[in-house]
Amino acid sequence: MIYSLAPMEGITGHTFRRVHAECFGALDRYYTPFLAPPRVGSSFGGKNLKEIDPANNEGLNVIPQLLTKNADAFVWAARELAELGYAEVNLNLGCPSGTVVSKGKGSGFLRNLDELEVFLRDVCERSPIPVSVKTRLGLEDDAEYERILELYRSLPLAELIVHPRVQKDRYQGKPRWEPYGETLARAPFPVAYNGDIFGEEDQAALVAAYPQTRHIMLGRGLLANPALARMLTGGAPASASELKRFHDKLFCAYLDEIGGNAVFRMKEWWFYARCAFTDSMAVHRAVRKARKVEEYETAVERVFRTEPLAPVARFHG
Repeated sequence: MIYSLAPMEGITGHTFRRVHAECFGALDRYYTPFLAPPRVGSSFGGKNLKEIDPANNEGLNVIPQLLTKNADAFVWAARELAELGYAEVNLNLGCPSGTVVSKGKGSGFLRNLDELEVFLRDVCERSPIPVSVKTRLGLEDDAEYERILELYRSLPLAELIVHPRVQKDRYQGKPRWEPYGETLARAPFPVAYNGDIFGEEDQAALVAAYPQTRHIMLGRGLLANPALARMLTGGAPASASELKRFHDKLFCAYLDEIGGNAVFRMKEWWFYARCAFTDSMAVHRAVRKARKVEEYETAVERVFRTEPLAPVARFHG
């Protein structure tokens, strides 16, 4: 089984990837949070450049993800990525954010399949590196996916990652496995699954239903349980000391990168990591009020000293 880390804006960036790999072992693949392509003729800059800087991803199999509906910008960015040594580029057709969708990007691009077809045929032909896609089933109804899948099947995609929800679902409700299974059965290219794999039983049920499953993308489940990929291959859950070591390294790395703003970045992680503890609400209350580094360090020290780990670390919203 291939395990990859989902692109989650503001959370699974290069710092998180590096520290997680150091503490729990590297996953097979890491997808960057979506990047806006630079203007044609320009290079990546700022935080986007940090995301794809080979020095920040050394030893990891990283696949940059682009968010755009401009084919020329996509192809230009793919050329820049190829020059940096990347071997694949991923198109985001899954982001459900209202702001993104209103601009016709992310899952909003699924609204106009004629335009999307022109775009995809163009970028697949001109990109110097293979193009993969991360998709939803549509915007409002699963029935939209029949036409969407037919479009994908006609293209030379490197891979299709299916998050089997529609845009209006956001991350609520259960993923619908049937469209994923239909994709596995009909797609002429590799297919990956993404959505609510929070524990060993979730993977077992998915594989029992669809034994052809070969690639599982982990997101919220891995943030709540950093040892999830290890456990899915029969390994041990994270111990309290492992979790604290991971936290400490991540916090120190963020302090070096963004100073005092590291507190707020870590609080985004704690939204998920609190699920590793028996009393997740107590953990949430302990961390949420911290504003300064010293306040945060005191709160976290108390959490690790007084709050026991849950029998099973599992994301529960």
